[in-house]
Amino acid sequence: MNPPGPPGAARYFAERFGREPEGVWFSPGRVNLIGGPDYNEVFVLPFALGAGVCAAASRRSDRRIAVTSRQAADEPVVLDIDALEPGSAAGWAAYPAGVAWALRQAGYLAGGADVAIDADLPAGAGLSSSAALECSVALALTELYQLPVPRRELAALARRAENDFAGVPCGIMDQMAALLGRTGHALLLDCRTGNQAAVPLDPAAAGLTLVVIDTRARHALADGRYAARRQACEQAASLLGVRSLRDVTGDPRALARLTEPSLRRLAGHVVAENRRVLRAAELLRAGDQAAIGELLTVSHRSLRDEFRVSWPQADAAVEAAIDAGAVGARMTGGGFGGSVVALLDAERAGPVRTAITRSFTRHGWPAPRYLDAIPSDGARRLG
Repeated sequence: MNPPGPPGAARYFAERFGREPEGVWFSPGRVNLIGGPDYNEVFVLPFALGAGVCAAASRRSDRRIAVTSRQAADEPVVLDIDALEPGSAAGWAAYPAGVAWALRQAGYLAGGADVAIDADLPAGAGLSSSAALECSVALALTELYQLPVPRRELAALARRAENDFAGVPCGIMDQMAALLGRTGHALLLDCRTGNQAAVPLDPAAAGLTLVVIDTRARHALADGRYAARRQACEQAASLLGVRSLRDVTGDPRALARLTEPSLRRLAGHVVAENRRVLRAAELLRAGDQAAIGELLTVSHRSLRDEFRVSWPQADAAVEAAIDAGAVGARMTGGGFGGSVVALLDAERAGPVRTAITRSFTRHGWPAPRYLDAIPSDGARRLG
């Protein structure tokens, strides 16, 4: 069995810092099988991937953190712990800097560190590379100094780093999935309370497989469109007199009070999607994994037509997969680019991939990349 995550973080650390790291920490990416957006305080059903981000790290004697990334190929970014404030780091470095800032604010940052990042998870693919980066660094900075932090609290601090330091208004799902994932399970997460439960998800046992299709249409959640959807959802909730769209019932008369058609569409999607998540969890607990396929496809079409966060490559991938015999498929992530997840009979994996690639070729798009999506364990120390 291949080791989780990229194997080169320790080597890269030695190249950059001239000594061996004290440890290597890994945090996975995630696939949101169905549900969301999480900022509506709804239920979601993500699972952790085998691919992710590694942080090799060692302590320093001063109050600085030096971070370097094999993928960025830049010189190390050196951060003064006591001068960290939102806006003091940009680009990819804003995420580890934000983690250090959030840990310092919470009293969990004991000293400096050298940190080298390596990843086998593509950035911008809707697989939460940012949360994987945050959580690997958070574990490294706390465990280096033997400061145990409860996983739920660590997830909240990593989310704060992304929200308040990096400026991305995400919910809590990505960090929770990265830190609490379990092999052979999805995580049914209540994004309001933080309560979670492991739900069996072992496609191979049912002769099925989950495949991630990286459409190679890149997204950036900080580009404004993601935030605009969140603001529209908050506006709809306010007009309906509820805390969040989680509180809207399925009664059509409730949504009819939204006179703006775009807001009514957004709210309608969120309400229906929440029901789909709970139904999917019921089916998985009953051992009927194939039955969730239809829910995935209905979810995608609602994301495309009602919530309107899909993109042409995702729509083409879903339709090609279904036409080639996939049980179901939907976009995953925040939208406007990224990946699709497809559930299919294991023997149909080759034909489905061929059909999707041919569809992309006909459209003149770069060929998609494929990743086996095996529900895996969450973040942990590797060595």
